[in-house]
Amino acid sequence: MRLQDRKVLVAGVSRGLGYSVAYLALKEGAYVTLNSRDERKLSQLKEELSSYGKVNTVQGDLSTPQGAKSVVEEATKLMGGLDHLVITVGGYVEDTIEDPSGLEEMLTNHVRVPVYLVKAASKYLREGSSIVAVSSMVALGVADPAQLSYAAAKTALVKLVEVLAAELLPRGVRVNGVAPSFIKGDFEPGREWRKMRKLGDDGAPPEDFASVVLWLLTDESEWVDGVVIPVDGGARLKKRGE
Repeated sequence: MRLQDRKVLVAGVSRGLGYSVAYLALKEGAYVTLNSRDERKLSQLKEELSSYGKVNTVQGDLSTPQGAKSVVEEATKLMGGLDHLVITVGGYVEDTIEDPSGLEEMLTNHVRVPVYLVKAASKYLREGSSIVAVSSMVALGVADPAQLSYAAAKTALVKLVEVLAAELLPRGVRVNGVAPSFIKGDFEPGREWRKMRKLGDDGAPPEDFASVVLWLLTDESEWVDGVVIPVDGGARLKKRGE
């Protein structure tokens, strides 16, 4: 198992990508702690995932430095350590320069929260640890005109990954990201998800993106650091030819 006995915190878990990452990590032998603000969701996910391995939950709001610190400290205490951090905090709004109403929310979700989490987690992470954040293909390609705040925040996250990787490089802690295209629907354990999409589709089920996140946690990717990997099944190539 590629993550045998590794301790993984999935912060800002959803029923889509975060759930899928947790499932795959458990299947690879990891001890996983899930975080969300929604205690009911956490209880449901723990019940659904417990049959696959050791899983725990920490309810908490990550939008302040103290909130993020409390979640990281509690997760580390529960697991007896911390090897990997996966930041799957979501959030999407559409706005424009005429009314940039989503700016604060998007900057908090996609820039401030990762900074707070990495600062708190860096106390525990050691050589061989890995941090993975989730950006978007919007940050690497052409954004929609109505994605002002979302695109700006996700693009900032791309540079943040690089800066954090440089800062933690001397300690042997890797920082990478993935840039998904559209994540279609919630995750369901055990299904034949590869039959649900084909190369070039604009979206894919959570498993396609979670698989890359998981790889970035394993030793197989130990020479990959400070990059955000586009994961879109080639959809960007199809659009160039249209």
